[in-house]
Amino acid sequence: MSALTVSHDPEQGWDDLVRFWEEMEWPEGSKVEIIEGIITVSPAPAYRHNVIAARIQRRLYSVIPEDWEIFQTLAIAVPSRLGMLIPDLVVAPVREHTEADTHIPAALAELVVEVTSKSNARHDRISKPAAYATAGIPLYLLVDRWAPDGPTATLYGEPRGDVYRPLSSAKFGEPLKLPAPFDLVIDTAEFPAD
Repeated sequence: MSALTVSHDPEQGWDDLVRFWEEMEWPEGSKVEIIEGIITVSPAPAYRHNVIAARIQRRLYSVIPEDWEIFQTLAIAVPSRLGMLIPDLVVAPVREHTEADTHIPAALAELVVEVTSKSNARHDRISKPAAYATAGIPLYLLVDRWAPDGPTATLYGEPRGDVYRPLSSAKFGEPLKLPAPFDLVIDTAEFPAD
């Protein structure tokens, strides 16, 4: 199943777009994001996708401070890029919240992780990193199961404008090091092959 886009009035403001995203009844279990001003509805990630995210999450828990958390379904807002994005993993400090909170500002994130699916690979490679870099998120880890040269994990950092610099890359089976504040090696050999 592939992603579905929901059209909206292009003259609609950010607040109206977010209100529509929050109030609409979306298909249960789907992932609903606003990507470059377009509401995108994707099916729930597949088993292998979730296994990769879970293995990264398990490793991250061993190194993050007590006042940080790893979120799997947290929406992060990048209004300047008309984005309400839901990365596979968001590492961010825990903050005060209200019951009405549906998202956090993307700038609060220390690391975002995306694991590609066939239906969203373009967004994870192009649209989302541009939004994450614009928000100043220090690190972006892309686990690209569908990379043209074979499954690869790439760590991006040093955001400038809407562009990240590639810091390191590893084919599945090779280790990938995350720098401070994580100082962690991810063993991509633990990722299931498709």
